Amino acid sequence: MSEPKIRVLVSREEIQAKTEELAKRITEDYKGKDLLLVGVLKGGFMFLSDLARAIDLPLSLDFISVSSYGNSTVSSGVVRILKDIDYDITGKHVLIVEDLIDTGLTLTYLKDLFKAKHCASVKVCTILDKPSRRKVDLEVDYQGIIIPDEFVIGYGLDYQEKYRNLPDVCVIEGLE
Repeated sequence: MSEPKIRVLVSREEIQAKTEELAKRITEDYKGKDLLLVGVLKGGFMFLSDLARAIDLPLSLDFISVSSYGNSTVSSGVVRILKDIDYDITGKHVLIVEDLIDTGLTLTYLKDLFKAKHCASVKVCTILDKPSRRKVDLEVDYQGIIIPDEFVIGYGLDYQEKYRNLPDVCVIEGLE
């Protein structure tokens, strides 16, 4: 089996610059507040790690794991929680940290779920955004890099659980 042809869409340098820009805004916006970053697993772990280190505030971290893709390259639209958060988020300012937003269905579901748990606020931060794929009206409070409607891998994003370790965001050429 030959290796697939992989093309860089967003370089690690672009990712780093955007992460630092977002972290500065978050640092300013959350000064004096009880901030909890909730990383969406598995894809969001690399961005969460880089973002958390760049935010110049005391903060807490938690994770949630959801599935809307299975082994497909297209979201099913059905969100299943595989691992819930561990913290009581009552009164906390929750920032959901995601790798990629496309349809917006998963993030809308998570925002509604967290709001029902009586947190002080719920906002969304993503490193990659595909607004052309939106199926719902979703406000992205901290929007990263807008990308075209292509299936991407790397920087935490996978194809059949592979390629998460690529440092850049890439496209596999010829993927159906």
